[in-house]
Amino acid sequence: MTSRRVLPSEWAPQSAVMLTWPHPGTDWADILEEVEPVFTNIAKAVLRFEHLLISCEHVVKLQELERDLNAYAERNGLPGRVVAVPAPANDTWARDHGPISVQTEEGLALLDFRFNAWGGKFPWEKDDALNLHLANAGAFGSTPLQTIDFVLEGGSIEADGHGTLLTTSECLLTPTRNPAHDRTAIEQLLSELLGADRILWLNHGYLAGDDTDSHIDTLARFCAPDHICYVTCPDVADEHYSALAAMEEELLEFRQRDGSPYKLTALPWPDPLFDEDGERLPATYANFLIINGAILVPTYGVRQDEDAIAIMREIFADREIIPINCNALIRQHGSLHCITMQIPAGVVTP
Repeated sequence: MTSRRVLPSEWAPQSAVMLTWPHPGTDWADILEEVEPVFTNIAKAVLRFEHLLISCEHVVKLQELERDLNAYAERNGLPGRVVAVPAPANDTWARDHGPISVQTEEGLALLDFRFNAWGGKFPWEKDDALNLHLANAGAFGSTPLQTIDFVLEGGSIEADGHGTLLTTSECLLTPTRNPAHDRTAIEQLLSELLGADRILWLNHGYLAGDDTDSHIDTLARFCAPDHICYVTCPDVADEHYSALAAMEEELLEFRQRDGSPYKLTALPWPDPLFDEDGERLPATYANFLIINGAILVPTYGVRQDEDAIAIMREIFADREIIPINCNALIRQHGSLHCITMQIPAGVVTP
């Protein structure tokens, strides 16, 4: 074991994926019948490879989910099992209110950073308390949960598993999150808590309809310690062109520890998607989820879906690629990675 903290990469071995299930008290109320099948598809895909940790405010719904999903796993001889915990929630974005795992000298720890709905944009108090509910219910076994008085969302950071973080200044430096912390203070805190001795800051990057202030998991992702995939817009007439071109230039300038450039893979740019009010939605293929043995890739029913799947097969040749139609998710301005949080191996043990 290393003598310092390390934030594991997403491709490190996992015990489970966390889902916070939608219910009628969330913004999903009007489209529950459309969005629940997306959650179910993700849940079934996860159970093929690892366990599933789900919570829901509606106990009867949760009991039905636990019964049905465990029956599905057993019927199909799958290794994953469901841990179900009743817990209040404002919404379903587990990536941002879920615990962030870190390897310490004493073993794994789960860090419960504060969540304030991306700078107070929406109600957040239930989501901010959710990890403590899960811990008190025994969902994390003997792995300790440490409360951190600092706002940090899982979708705002990418880790290579060796001490390098990738993030955006637009998000982490937004004053509605941590007004008392400047960039230097944030770097020091991330070094102490996550073992980050290198932080790669992107100062450009933008998606219309994004509530998160440019979360990195919608823009650029580590695929391996030396490999980053990223969103690019080829249409000079598109409002995203300039910001994403500037982001690409920044990525080209980034260097690995040995001074060599990163391997970069551009992801397809999906045809524009709009909500019923004509507002553009932040659809992106960067919002994929890495699990044990597989990649869950968001698709949107557009012509670029097949290209995105093909590129993922090239990048992750050793993993199964599982497309998940996320049209219902994107209507609430998030996608597949946003509603999931991976939990490291050894933590969730049904």
